[in-house]
Amino acid sequence: MIIKLGRFSLTPSIVLRKISSNISPKMSTSVTVGVPLKKVTSVLEDFAPKELSESWDNTGLLVEPYTPRNVTKILLTNDLTEDVALEANHRACEMIISYHPPIFAPLKSVVQRSWKERVISLLLQNRIALYSPHTSWDCVKGGVNDWLASAFSICESRPITPGQNPTTGAGRIITIIGGVTLSNVVSQVKQLTGLNHVRLAVGKNKSLEDIVTKIALCAGSGGSVLKGVAADVYLSGEMLHHDVLDAAQKGISVILTNHSDSERGFLRVFCTDLQERLDNQVQVLVSSVDRDPLITA
Repeated sequence: MIIKLGRFSLTPSIVLRKISSNISPKMSTSVTVGVPLKKVTSVLEDFAPKELSESWDNTGLLVEPYTPRNVTKILLTNDLTEDVALEANHRACEMIISYHPPIFAPLKSVVQRSWKERVISLLLQNRIALYSPHTSWDCVKGGVNDWLASAFSICESRPITPGQNPTTGAGRIITIIGGVTLSNVVSQVKQLTGLNHVRLAVGKNKSLEDIVTKIALCAGSGGSVLKGVAADVYLSGEMLHHDVLDAAQKGISVILTNHSDSERGFLRVFCTDLQERLDNQVQVLVSSVDRDPLITA
């Protein structure tokens, strides 16, 4: 084939060489997409340093693919079940941030024997990184417990167990502006969490119309953090039966939402925040299949 250009006749290969020679060496036809995994973990730990985690916890980067690749999509989940792992792979995510660490008790093998091992196997096969923040998100200012406290109009908030500074630490004890009825507190918890029902133990000699001014709260399993704290209401995901009984007998009402339902809603808030922290170079998604294993039947 001959291409006519005025008085000249050129073959296609000569035309391509001419075009290539006019491209500046500084110009690149490749476009960098996403950000390195190390950039994401750095941003996550700028928000909630690992040092804020409880000593018994297993937080941070738990799975790192052998062959690195940039992160373009992140899936946020409260619990990393097999369904969530499959969802991340289906949605072409290079990274999962699971609030609860799926690797907690040591794994002696990665085979198809149990669902947790299958999850890790799937992540490794598909080069999906895994990061778990857990109690670092509980303790940090602006984290899970502060999200749970945002259900109320607060005039004062402080950690129950202070950490490195007065604004970080386990749980929160909050004072409500003007006080509200216990019935109102229940409604505000439902509105924040999106739940139709919560479990309620009304304190001895108290009623739904009693005024609440002080709430002690701890997302997840809060019994050990809340025990002995002076408040009108304890708010948590779950507590032991005898801890609920003890609180109620002391006149403290208890509201329980189920463990992960006291935490999961934070992901919707953090989704937008993380995307902005990564300069919108990464798409951050919230799992559509992650849910508390307990339902009201």
